[in-house]
Amino acid sequence: MTAQQTLQNKNIVLGITGGIAAYKSPEIVRRLKDQGADVRVVMTAGAKEFITPLTLQAVSGNPVADSLLDPAAEAAMGHIELAKWADLVIIAPASSNTIAAIAAGLAGDLLTTLCIATAAPIAIAPAMNQQMYAAAVTQENIARLTNRGVHIWGPASGEQACGDVGQGRMIEALEVVEQTLNFFTPKPPAFKLLITAGPTREAIDPVRYISNHSSGKMGFAIAKAAQALGGEVTLVSGPVALTTPHSVNRIDVVSAEQMHQQTLVNAPQHDIFIACAAVADYRPALVCEQKIKKNDDDMVVSMVKNPDILADVAALTEQRPFCVGFAAETQDVETYARGKLQRKKLDLIAANNVSVTGQGFNSDDNALTLYWPNGQLDLPLTSKDMLAKQLVLEILKHYNTQH
Repeated sequence: MTAQQTLQNKNIVLGITGGIAAYKSPEIVRRLKDQGADVRVVMTAGAKEFITPLTLQAVSGNPVADSLLDPAAEAAMGHIELAKWADLVIIAPASSNTIAAIAAGLAGDLLTTLCIATAAPIAIAPAMNQQMYAAAVTQENIARLTNRGVHIWGPASGEQACGDVGQGRMIEALEVVEQTLNFFTPKPPAFKLLITAGPTREAIDPVRYISNHSSGKMGFAIAKAAQALGGEVTLVSGPVALTTPHSVNRIDVVSAEQMHQQTLVNAPQHDIFIACAAVADYRPALVCEQKIKKNDDDMVVSMVKNPDILADVAALTEQRPFCVGFAAETQDVETYARGKLQRKKLDLIAANNVSVTGQGFNSDDNALTLYWPNGQLDLPLTSKDMLAKQLVLEILKHYNTQH
């Protein structure tokens, strides 16, 4: 089996306004269509200064609407037709001018008229200079739209085209698509999820340690996706350079023993446990109190096995959560994954081939195959954020079947 398109039969109007972030719009259209959506584009006059309607027509497969006074379109009341057709209106990028116009209820062009005429929900992705975004009037307009039920996606922070640094960058195309998927995904019943992420570090002496290449990106993406789906999420993380997802409770650890201790303490209070961390299998038997000097040509470090976090959680006899493992393999993926599933008495395991270029450790993309005792499901290569959402939904499906 393979994952189904999540936006099948969904009609989306993408409004594009004037701003350098308009270069991201064709990617938004393409990714929405990849998920099964039918996309129609509406452009303002300013948007056409940055990107051509022909480009958007080519990627969407539909004519681009750009004028309220187009006799051919308006003979059939085109703006009303689009307004009724849409299941969701997304404005990305949304300039400060368009945000102000929508907040004031103006209908000076096709896009703002459509926003007044539609009964569909509206989402905007602000894109502007950091000072324009911070201006009191912009914040008042965004607050007014929020109070009306308009969804605000972003903005992000970082370096801007003008050279300034701060909040105001439009979120990336993939995040717009992720937000769209979240919007159309029915929220599951409340659940509590515990997840481990990142590497562990096993000390040799005060300045050296043994570790691995895990970036923690997949585990953090899963935590973010679970929270967005209504989960109460606790994230036990090894040392990573990642920002804690919104509303996720994060517990930082360094070693496998610390991760084991925190996981076993928290597991009984959660419905689901996902072991996504790349935990060191072994640690030095003896940690030197002082830095080891380079005296000999060879150095032997005696190692002892670390506790098996996933197996210990799966072996709980009381308040055992639904247990999901990860298998990062370089060969015979199904054989090793199913062996781990059976040996550790797991409910489900997610396996990936980390020897494939462009997926797995330190990559922004990944692909997984899920295995359970009587079945499997392929989740094809995509961004880790999108993959995380698909994975959490599949886990919830299996969890709810058992409960």
